[in-house]
Amino acid sequence: MSFAESVYQLIVQTSTNLPSDVRRLMASALERETPLSRASMALQTIAINVDMACQSERPICQDTGMPTFIVHTPVGFDQLKLEDEIRLQVARATKAGKLRPNSVDSLTGKNSGDNLGPGTPVIHFHQHRKDEVEIKLVLKGGGCENKNIQYSVPCELEGLGRADRDLDGIRKCLLHAVYQAQGQGCSAGYLGVCVGGDRTAGYEHAKMQLFRNADDVNPVPELAELEKYVTETANKMQIGTMGWGGEVTLLGCKVGVLNRLPASFFVSVAYECWAFRRLGVVLDPASGEIREWQYREQDEIKELAAGEGFQLTGKEVVLEAPITDEKIRSIRVGDVVIVNGPIHTGRDALHHHLLHHDSPIDLNGQIIYHCGPVMLKDADGKWTVTGAGPTTSIREEPYQADIIGKFGLRAVIGKGGMGPKTLAGLQEHGAVYLNAIGGAAQYYAKCITGVDGVDLLELGVPEAMWHLRVNGFPTLCTMDAHGNSLHRDVASASLNVLKEFAEPVYH
Repeated sequence: MSFAESVYQLIVQTSTNLPSDVRRLMASALERETPLSRASMALQTIAINVDMACQSERPICQDTGMPTFIVHTPVGFDQLKLEDEIRLQVARATKAGKLRPNSVDSLTGKNSGDNLGPGTPVIHFHQHRKDEVEIKLVLKGGGCENKNIQYSVPCELEGLGRADRDLDGIRKCLLHAVYQAQGQGCSAGYLGVCVGGDRTAGYEHAKMQLFRNADDVNPVPELAELEKYVTETANKMQIGTMGWGGEVTLLGCKVGVLNRLPASFFVSVAYECWAFRRLGVVLDPASGEIREWQYREQDEIKELAAGEGFQLTGKEVVLEAPITDEKIRSIRVGDVVIVNGPIHTGRDALHHHLLHHDSPIDLNGQIIYHCGPVMLKDADGKWTVTGAGPTTSIREEPYQADIIGKFGLRAVIGKGGMGPKTLAGLQEHGAVYLNAIGGAAQYYAKCITGVDGVDLLELGVPEAMWHLRVNGFPTLCTMDAHGNSLHRDVASASLNVLKEFAEPVYH
């Protein structure tokens, strides 16, 4: 096997197959969650999706993130040649639908289409004195990347009060990091943390903590205790999977430390989602053949699914556009809603476009889906959806109520919930917010029965307006047309719990 094939297999397997330690964490979460609860339903759906992705070798999550490679090579090894090969294989994997085209020009908004461009992919090279090449890869999506947070202490934290420059201040920052993420980073989540460093080094070192094995024990006793405390205490907040409430909010926490300037004290947090995609390979430096896979174990859990996902009872609401005002106002928070018929994708670029232009299609009574699908086009020009889970909806908060009112939308599908402006818009115009399971790209792709067309493809595949047909597409209503919001309720309840941890633990 050549360097090209080894790197390609690393990319494919990282995108489509969770590592052994993360599989154990997910299996434990399934066992701990209350049976038949919303959180259990969400976790079961996730487990089914993980199995589907592995079996089909398709992306676990449609947001395949920013490919970040950590490479160690022997002294004298040609790193430039390997960098070129990595870039070629990233483009190859994108063309094959294993990665979604995610590299966007920050000034023009143009998508490169192949995941290549200034800064993408991210490749960090290091030398070591071993006779081997080690390549580690993490695919961290935009939803969880947006929930990264950096604290400059001392600072005041909602619910916790003052965080000082000590171990107790660090503790407060980490609990607050989980609280502020809620369900928007596809909880149940995972924290990589750096204490100290400068702003740049802090974030980088925090992300490097995500490469530690979930089962390891920090060699610094105080940090080992802190990691355990944060994981256990964060779960008491009852934010739960997808932010729907529940027993499992945080899967793990890893903390590293760098020296700092006297004037600065940063606590940097890299928030990772349940779709914790990272693998590594050890290669022969001459042939490129894979000697060893990292984060994979012989006795790993091969199948995670332990249920049917959404518990269908016959009492579900079935929606098919065009939808009437009467139908929408009959739906309440907590209802399981099955969507059939046409839906239309729309993310950041489309919402901005619709504020200033007419829609390419009539959206009155229709459903918009916050989704950037993974799409493949065959030789006959026919599009196929190979991954189609929801994206984080809160990014559309500045636009959503206006778009609903302007075009007469009746339903919005996404993940993580939305804020007070959208909630007021739902109530005023008669619409609902339907929460799909974040990251469940294969679970939802199987519900898509056809692609009716696409508009605004010039915005790039993730941002284009795809016209899809679905059947049996399951969601949970978490914001209704009567001013009710599950997200607001969970955030309020978790804040009350957070306040219980304001008193010092470490003296």
